[in-house]
Amino acid sequence: MSSGKVVLGMLAGLAAGAVLGILFAPEKGSKTRRQILDKGEDYADDIKDKVDDFIDMITQKFERTKGDMEEMASKGKVKFEEAKREARGAVSDIKNHSNS
Repeated sequence: MSSGKVVLGMLAGLAAGAVLGILFAPEKGSKTRRQILDKGEDYADDIKDKVDDFIDMITQKFERTKGDMEEMASKGKVKFEEAKREARGAVSDIKNHSNS
């Protein structure tokens, strides 16, 4: 199970527990509604922060992978050019030996 799902599950459980606790508390309805709204806003902020952190992590991994791929492509191009030069040299050597 991914850590994102675990965190989301924990936040959902905490939110449900908080709402149930507030609903069963012996307070005025308006105060209870205000507490529920405040808790909901707190949890929404927490979830937004977690999502932002997750997006930042994914973006960093993507950029790192992109950089690695660009480096591999560059090295591959250099190797290809070296092999091409060597092949041309070998063909040239063969032509020179056959003409002699």
